[in-house]
Amino acid sequence: MGTQRDSRTAVDKALSLLGAFGKDASSGVGVSELARRTELSKSTAFRLLAVLEKNGAVERAGSNYRLGPLLNELTAPVTVPEVEEIRDILTPFLAHLYERTRQTVHLAVLEGTHVVYLNKLHGLHHVPAPSRIGGRLPAFCTAVGKILLCYNQTLIDEVLGGEELPQWTPYTVTDPDELRKQLQDAKTRGFAFEREETMRGLSCIAAPVLSVTGTPVAALSVSAPTGRFDPNAELHAVREVSAKASQAYAARKRAARRAAVSEAAAAAREG
Repeated sequence: MGTQRDSRTAVDKALSLLGAFGKDASSGVGVSELARRTELSKSTAFRLLAVLEKNGAVERAGSNYRLGPLLNELTAPVTVPEVEEIRDILTPFLAHLYERTRQTVHLAVLEGTHVVYLNKLHGLHHVPAPSRIGGRLPAFCTAVGKILLCYNQTLIDEVLGGEELPQWTPYTVTDPDELRKQLQDAKTRGFAFEREETMRGLSCIAAPVLSVTGTPVAALSVSAPTGRFDPNAELHAVREVSAKASQAYAARKRAARRAAVSEAAAAAREG
């Protein structure tokens, strides 16, 4: 008996592929797995993915695919005022970090077990990277993600106690014990590394921006091509700028609280 003919249109098949990413939309899925999930031949899946990639609906994540900037823009949540405030307060410090290092720098916040990039300035030695403004990446394999994740034991347990972590590159740390140790070390030292874990040839160092209570509100990082970049050489700059950013953020929040108290007192007197 012959194989039953697939009556789905090309649009149906493309939409099926987009729907097949599921919870792997950020971390990425291989062509073979997407073909299996959608009951398409590997060649058909590959051809449709190429069209979707050309139009920004998907993008490469190492040897895998993930949802691309087009869909991220269409499904982006309304900007939270607090996140806008973080971006506005800390972007000048991101610019200062760039001036200090002349490398690619990032400003990111934690959203669940992923990081969201609020801003990015490209360095002199540009290298393709999976990070982009408004984009999301798993926290466990990025420097900004590790330094934010290491302060939250609940999220650490969620990341390490879930399904097997995706292997973005041969250097991605997916062993739970090794990753837990890295996170403990990051919290102790106050900075985190990523060495070619999200993309071959790219290394990064990050430090947190802390609130008045000592919890991180964001992270700043420096990244560059591995062959010409020693993350330790930028350690002083990223820690110093992050410390100044923490002071500025705390001062802004204290000023806002004083203003709110004064406004409430004035309203009470008038009442």
